Amino acid sequence: MKEDYRGLSGPEKAAMLVMAIGEEYATKLFALMDDEEIKELSQAMANLGTVNSTMVERLFLEFSEGVASTGSLVGTYESTERLLVKALGKDRVDNIMEEIRGPAGRTMWDKLGNVNEAVLGNYLKNEYPQTVAVVMSKIKPDHAASVLSTLPETFAMEVVQRMLSMESVQKEVLDDVEKTLRTEFMSNLARTNRRDAHEMMAEIFNNLDRNAETKFMSALEEQNRDAAERIKALMFTFEDLNKLDPQGVQTLLRSVDKDKLGLALKGASESMRELFFSNMSERAGKILKEDMESMGPVRLKDVDEAQMAMVTVAKDLAAQGEIVITESKGDEELVY
Repeated sequence: MKEDYRGLSGPEKAAMLVMAIGEEYATKLFALMDDEEIKELSQAMANLGTVNSTMVERLFLEFSEGVASTGSLVGTYESTERLLVKALGKDRVDNIMEEIRGPAGRTMWDKLGNVNEAVLGNYLKNEYPQTVAVVMSKIKPDHAASVLSTLPETFAMEVVQRMLSMESVQKEVLDDVEKTLRTEFMSNLARTNRRDAHEMMAEIFNNLDRNAETKFMSALEEQNRDAAERIKALMFTFEDLNKLDPQGVQTLLRSVDKDKLGLALKGASESMRELFFSNMSERAGKILKEDMESMGPVRLKDVDEAQMAMVTVAKDLAAQGEIVITESKGDEELVY
């Protein structure tokens, strides 16, 4: 018989409570739990043994006091957004959520100070030098230096010249720059940060070896076919490199390790081999084919790793704007 209340664990207390409230209410509680919670609670119930009435009374007293004085609340972006939607218009809520999902900071310039220099530099390199000069003058010097170092040298020097010749910035100009940053840069950054769970799983599946990916995907298809199909649609695979235009293929060829290329093509489809060979010089293609033949049999795991390495390089090049990976050949829409 359990008699020491202080020695009870959390699951044991939960088990006592569920058994004490009766079958009708216990059933409603179980409906709100996931399988792991039910397993843990069931195990505690099965091992509970006899509990005296004094302990049950003390449990209910502790529970009622805890409910009456609870200070434990869990807030998330999603729960906050649902609450706001009930009180405000959808467009207004979208603007508010984009603002708080973005980098931390009270003002726009504070927020910019928390943006990675490469991300901010990649955006600013497409703006007017005068606009960039204004931004550089408003953020902290160490951050401005980091951002300037990411810009093309000629463009960066133009920005420096504008900063040197810049007098006090009119409030209207500052307001215009701030508005542009908020509507074009920060809103896009906030949307980028709002990661979809399926996108996250697609990235994880992309990094599994072929056997593990097949195993997990097959299991997921049995349990949740819709989720599996969505993840497969979001995954970027070696075969997706056939969406590159000739210039993109040539850029990729210059960037990948030649040993990896031969190994990756060793296990590729005929159409994928042709895609790369057709974008190489006759001499380079002949040498690569000879290298592939001299490899002999290769392990599937090694081929998978080589193909994944090429996919990683392609993603990096796309992120840098050096190649474009489209939905289909000839389509200009970026898929990530």
